[in-house]
Amino acid sequence: MAGPVHYELYSRKTAPSAWSLVLATEERKHAVETAEEIFRDRQAVAVRVTKETLDATTMEFNSVTVLTRGPPEPARKQVVDDSERSNCLAPADLYAPHARELIGRVLEDWLNRNGVTVFELLHRPDLVERLEASGVELQHAIQKIAVPESQATGRASHDLVRHYQKLAAQAMERVVLAGRDGLFPDLANRSLADIAQKLAGSPERPFIMGGVVSSALKGVAGGQARLDRLMDLAERAPAEGAPRAMVMVAIEQILCEQLSTQAHLAAILGPTLDQGGGLAAVVRMVAPREIDSLIANDPKLAVMMPAVEGPAARLGARIEAGEYPILAASLARMVLRELMGPRRLRPSDASGEIDILRTLAVSLAATAGRLLTLEEVQTAFTERSKNLVNADFVQAYVAACETVLCEAEQLTRLCENVTGVANKRSAARWLAACVTSLRFESEMRGPGPTAARKLQVLALLTRSVRAAALSEHDTDQINGAIGHVGGVVEAEARLTTQLARAEAPVHQKLLALLRLAAGETAPFGPASDRAKAEALRLFRSPTARTALAEAPESIAPLRDLLKASGLAA
Repeated sequence: MAGPVHYELYSRKTAPSAWSLVLATEERKHAVETAEEIFRDRQAVAVRVTKETLDATTMEFNSVTVLTRGPPEPARKQVVDDSERSNCLAPADLYAPHARELIGRVLEDWLNRNGVTVFELLHRPDLVERLEASGVELQHAIQKIAVPESQATGRASHDLVRHYQKLAAQAMERVVLAGRDGLFPDLANRSLADIAQKLAGSPERPFIMGGVVSSALKGVAGGQARLDRLMDLAERAPAEGAPRAMVMVAIEQILCEQLSTQAHLAAILGPTLDQGGGLAAVVRMVAPREIDSLIANDPKLAVMMPAVEGPAARLGARIEAGEYPILAASLARMVLRELMGPRRLRPSDASGEIDILRTLAVSLAATAGRLLTLEEVQTAFTERSKNLVNADFVQAYVAACETVLCEAEQLTRLCENVTGVANKRSAARWLAACVTSLRFESEMRGPGPTAARKLQVLALLTRSVRAAALSEHDTDQINGAIGHVGGVVEAEARLTTQLARAEAPVHQKLLALLRLAAGETAPFGPASDRAKAEALRLFRSPTARTALAEAPESIAPLRDLLKASGLAA
């Protein structure tokens, strides 16, 4: 049962200060009025009245807030036990993948200036000494790690700084001492296969082999030269078993870090490639078998896919053989991330961007099941399609068009190449705005090609719209607008009437009219309807029936057109 009830009034003098008790009373009205008065007179920035009910069973008060005035209480930093320790407790923890990734972010500038990876830094004494001698570089990196961790956990930042300073010092000392003690054998005097065989079973084998492979890159500058050296090491690795895996794992970790950025990839694949070409080259490198098969079926694809030569081709051959699966999957996912990002694939060529995007779509779809799932590929291209239907891209895409018909054809191609329901709808709106504009109708009615040629072009445009896989509503709306313009063009030229009155054999006139009615040489709409009516009138005339009966062989070419135009019955 509920026990005695009283009301408590609390206030905060300043926004960051804690709540303090002002009064406790059994009268709710008195507590509320006093709170309103304190807040109105600005004696406090915030006030709160709570109802306290004594639980007769537990003899504890249950609190319910009945009034609050002023800004909410600011969130306070979580206080944690100082005995709670960091995730990185020993130098060996710095070699974990997530730790190397973090080190790569905080030391990115230093690593780029020296042209090395985090894996090499953790295994080469000369790089450790160079970093230690750089002055504030290491201190800034430690602060970049400690400050965010302090804000997230509530631990004192200076404690975290001291912890990471000690950890870094221990890790660097370990690498330097290993170098001084000759723990990393020199490949100039011993073979890599022999070293790997002798390290089998050693608890320090990953660290030592990492140092051996990393030291082999000392003095090698440039992305292609470094990749060439790593491929040489792979050729000198043991033929099979754990010793070979020991070497290949070290090489793969360096490759994953070296090829993780666009700058390093450009240095390896060639600086002349743009964003789209670079991504296509990466796909060809990680899936050479699939791309070669596609090119064999479609030679035009070879024009769009950049050639992969030199060290990159050597790496591609090893990936094709089933080596470096983590690297292959990492590069494939990097391609997806870039596709889902905002960067243009070909900034100066919007039409070329559509071409390279189609190439990438076909190529990545061919790798589905081995490197990526089909769902991941579809999601990436749906996200990329959002960039293709924004105003800036569409404006750049049709900028080279001199006629509105050219714009309509380009926008139809855009509708065909975007994916996703919303993106298809957006592309359809651009095309609908084009074909329903007064400019489109005026241009088609103006001087230029003959009416027959204009109708044929419009018929081809409607077929392209149907092939673009738009929604039924959008397809009907767009083709309806094109059909209306075709009807105006045909009516002004009186093409159907001229065909019906032409001095030509009946079967030839019927063939021309039925091609109009079937949508082959004119868009469906008023023009095709008039041609259908004229063909039906001609069929019913006794003269035409007699002429067709005298030449039954002329009926055969008309049968398919009769069916397509709806006159077969």
